Amino acid sequence: MTDRGRAPGPDRIRKPAVVLGVSAGIAAYKACELLRLLTESGHDVRVVPTREALRFVGEPTWAALSGNPVTADVWESVHEVPHVRIGQGADLVVVAPATADVLAKAAHGLAGDLLTNTLLTARCPVVFAPAMHTEMWEHPATRANVATLRERGAIVIDPAVGRLTGADTGRGRLPDPKEIFEVCRRVLTGRPADLAGRRLVISAGGTREAIDPVRFIGNRSSGLQGYALARTAVARGAEVVLVAANVALPDPAGVTVVRVESAVELRAAVLEAMEGADAVVMAAAVADFRPSAQSGSKIKKTSAEPEPIHLVKNPDILAELGDRRREGLKPYPSVIVGFAAETDDVLANGRAKLARKGCDLLVVNQVGDNLAFGTPDNAAVVLAADGEQVEIPRGPKEDLADAVWDLVARRLP
Repeated sequence: MTDRGRAPGPDRIRKPAVVLGVSAGIAAYKACELLRLLTESGHDVRVVPTREALRFVGEPTWAALSGNPVTADVWESVHEVPHVRIGQGADLVVVAPATADVLAKAAHGLAGDLLTNTLLTARCPVVFAPAMHTEMWEHPATRANVATLRERGAIVIDPAVGRLTGADTGRGRLPDPKEIFEVCRRVLTGRPADLAGRRLVISAGGTREAIDPVRFIGNRSSGLQGYALARTAVARGAEVVLVAANVALPDPAGVTVVRVESAVELRAAVLEAMEGADAVVMAAAVADFRPSAQSGSKIKKTSAEPEPIHLVKNPDILAELGDRRREGLKPYPSVIVGFAAETDDVLANGRAKLARKGCDLLVVNQVGDNLAFGTPDNAAVVLAADGEQVEIPRGPKEDLADAVWDLVARRLP
């Protein structure tokens, strides 16, 4: 409850209660941005740092930004039983950064300070955003602790790849606070962690087929829908590989992003990532054709008529996935989802494509002026191979993504 266990008065609207745990890593300063995003979006945030974390960011900073008291000690305000009440009253606990030490203590149920006590008493969703050196993240002990936490239902966001402390670079960087906030926001909607332990491959964006070093054949896809699918899947506990074709968006927290340009590159990346995947969602707009030859230098404009560009077919990746499964050619996923962007005869064209491609679900949406491409919202009809048809009304692309994952989760073995 707001005010940590006391019901709000009749003239007060209850704000979602979030506990922000902060452990002792250099990335602790980035948690200030996460705290700002949480408070400005209407959440009542209580910061619970470890004692060592206060050596990176002090108590006055957390108190001023949150508007709530801050302590790392179970012995302060003992009459309020903070080591129990804080966790009991939370709607969400997020630990960012989560060090290897805190992950180990959480996995083994240790309770030596206020944060670890809070983790033991919380019965709400818990999100960990680890940050540490690559060697620590990859150590078998850390991997086992992460697996244990995930088995218990916690969301552990894989760290990002980038610059670490000093000159080191690798996986272990705290994801962008805005992306951690997006995961927290989706978790607070109450969606279950029904994709925990699942490996998902998602394609996003639009491929570009080179004409020369400057020009290309492409399409209008921004990648927003594919990225929404990735974010919502992470918030539901999944391990996600995102194959992004020419997308200018920040990497979603906890997602492994593979960047490609052409349809041929996208096909290779999807097939490589598909090993061990439970589902593949082909949300990218893949070019049907590419130039048969690419000029090695920029084609100059002259007074003569330009030479025609001869096109050849690109691989049909979605149909290939269906063929692989039908023929038992491993690896292949249990569930295959395609997207169909149509301008007219939307449902008729969608049903024909569903039958032709051999996928389990086909998300059919109408595109055109201010529809689908580059917009924050979307509407669609999902057609299923078993005859089910689900209409998803226009709304945020994250809501459409969650509706797709609802259908996928029901079909996973």
